[in-house]
Amino acid sequence: MEKIEKESLKYHSKGSPGKVDVCSSKDVSSDHALSLAYSPGVAAPCKEIAKEPLKAYEYTTRGNLVGVISNGTAVLGLGNIGALASKPVMEGKGVLFKKFAGINVFDIEVNAEDTEEFINTVKNLEPTFGGINLEDIKAPECFEIEQRLKKETSIPVFHDDQHGTAIISAAALINACELTKRKMKNVKVVFNGAGAAAVACAKLIIDMGVKKDNVIMCDSKGVINTDRTGLAEYKNEFVRKTKSKTLKEALVGADVFIGVSVGGIVTEDMVKNMAKKPIIFAMANPEPEIRPELVKKACPDAIVATGRSDYPNQVNNVLGFPYIFRGALDVRATEITESMKQAAAYAIADLARESVPDEVSNAYDGQVFHFGDEYIIPKPFDTRVLLKVAPAVAKAAMEDGVAQKPIKNFKNYIEELEAFLGAKQEFIRPIINKVRSRNRKAKKRPLLVFPEGRSRKVLKACDIILSENFADIIILGEPDKIMQTASENELKNISKATLILPRTSELNSKYSEELHNLRKRKGLLQSEADNLINDPYYFATMMLQMGDADGLISGASQSYSAAIKSVLEIIGAKKGKVISGLNIFLKDDKKLFLADTTMNIDPTAEELAHIALDAAEVAQSYSKDPRVAFMSYTTFRGRGESPQKMKKASEITRELNPDIKVDGEMQADSAVSPQIIERLFPFSDLKKKAANILVFPNLDAANISYKLLQQLADGEMVGPILMGTNKAVNIVQRTGGVNDIVNAAALTSLDIYERANRVEANA
Repeated sequence: MEKIEKESLKYHSKGSPGKVDVCSSKDVSSDHALSLAYSPGVAAPCKEIAKEPLKAYEYTTRGNLVGVISNGTAVLGLGNIGALASKPVMEGKGVLFKKFAGINVFDIEVNAEDTEEFINTVKNLEPTFGGINLEDIKAPECFEIEQRLKKETSIPVFHDDQHGTAIISAAALINACELTKRKMKNVKVVFNGAGAAAVACAKLIIDMGVKKDNVIMCDSKGVINTDRTGLAEYKNEFVRKTKSKTLKEALVGADVFIGVSVGGIVTEDMVKNMAKKPIIFAMANPEPEIRPELVKKACPDAIVATGRSDYPNQVNNVLGFPYIFRGALDVRATEITESMKQAAAYAIADLARESVPDEVSNAYDGQVFHFGDEYIIPKPFDTRVLLKVAPAVAKAAMEDGVAQKPIKNFKNYIEELEAFLGAKQEFIRPIINKVRSRNRKAKKRPLLVFPEGRSRKVLKACDIILSENFADIIILGEPDKIMQTASENELKNISKATLILPRTSELNSKYSEELHNLRKRKGLLQSEADNLINDPYYFATMMLQMGDADGLISGASQSYSAAIKSVLEIIGAKKGKVISGLNIFLKDDKKLFLADTTMNIDPTAEELAHIALDAAEVAQSYSKDPRVAFMSYTTFRGRGESPQKMKKASEITRELNPDIKVDGEMQADSAVSPQIIERLFPFSDLKKKAANILVFPNLDAANISYKLLQQLADGEMVGPILMGTNKAVNIVQRTGGVNDIVNAAALTSLDIYERANRVEANA
């Protein structure tokens, strides 16, 4: 048994067997909740649905539930293994739906090879689902099954083996034609394999512009031409008048080969006889019709795609079906039309031409991807596919008149889709929108300075920020090198940024003098200031100090302590404040603000009180009612130094701001569980509603807690956010990615406005 097989069997059997669980989306932890979830409360939605069937989308999971249904007669690479043996594949399909598009799945394995029996079974399941994904059903039965179910049901039915491969390969063909300067209407295409996938691929590219007469299809007996008799009905539309009888003959002068057949059937000589710069999609699995290295040996300028993940340009159906169903479900489409499939193909093709985020590269061992011969379709772990394909499919459904719930605002819809990409995305988007709203009122944007112009990661983040249009940007570094990196990485928006090289800037001497004035009583000589100001971190900090920038973001290229050094020396803390770090833990609809996670090793009670008040200000900025708990190893029983410090910090906080709900010293479980508080400590200010700001006694406790949550808890972490500084600054973690820098820019931009509001309020 091969290693991968052993690993797979262990993977599928360990813990809970299989790959899926069913979990409740509602609270069922009390008698009252149970009475709502089941008897007697459940009768209410039942009666509403009986009166109006569409209410099922409002009161049940139907609108986000797809049935993955198979009889196991054509399982990829395994053939007719039967319904039961196909179950691991169908469970896997369900996992992909959930992972990539947030869609719930019931996998249904139907023990029926008879077409009528299978169709009737699926038809009778229609009330359960918002859509049906047919899977691994052999041809020719699959054609009739899909067509009948499309006509006889009122929900989307999609046979992924046919249309998934067709859509992704069509997207790849669009871009391959672009790169080889071909037009779809002129290309000659040869197919090998005449099953469900090949027929769907051929039909789709014909609908998208390839001339029908330019498509030659071969099956196991050779070219489907006018000399052939006794053909299956579904092959008849691909009969061509041609002298070619074999695949080898058909490939002479062909522009494109699309293989959905068997491995090793194409030779190097066949490739050499194709047109110049041939396009070869050898998609047989696990062994392609011809391996890419052999294609390149025969024709170095060929563009090659396969169905395998260990070669460039993998035609992977996961780029299609989750997002096609997402768009279809969100408009309650009654079917998936040809226009919806084409819209998906064009959206996928368009995305491949955009610059690729570092998050995608990180998922593939740091490979850098650019649109070109070895990158004509996006990677499956590119989360942007959801934001491109689902809206395109939804829009096409509306245009075709099959959408029962049209989308009124696609900008808002795309923002809603971001919630499927994780809690962090869902948290940041409203902040960006709030910043934009304030930009419109102020008739300007926050000006942010980035000292790390040598970092490709920073430049990618700046490109996104400029495309999102919520802040203006200054980047420090050598302009020529910055623009070269931007060009190499297709960062088209960097030209909108202001680029400054500190040592040649006209501001250099002015900043040097001011730096000396600020630090001369700390022993800094003018000559030392002259040298320091050439350091981009010091130059950026002086830009902020002198009012030539509104906010500063750094730390992507060096340690937190090194990045914050110039900020501590020049910007410093607000009067009466202490500089501290705040992380925000996100899980479902919950937000926990954790302080101080980065700065103060052993803060005093007074310092902790100010940290708590700063955290409360941040929470209020994000529309959260602050409720502060001071953490300890005991709840209201401490005699040791640490709990006494936390108790005192709680008292000081109440004195400084009596309006904030605050308590401590408290154990963590008490702080986050109102049930514990109400049962054991009903006198607490935090009864009935849990704390959302946790203040820790020292840096050890805070840092350990947030790092553990970050690694082990099923949630996401935002930050650290720098609090207590005189001006808006954030230091990102060196291990963070592009999105973390973008998020820091959004948080800093909002901070700039919040500071201005507080100044106005106190004026």
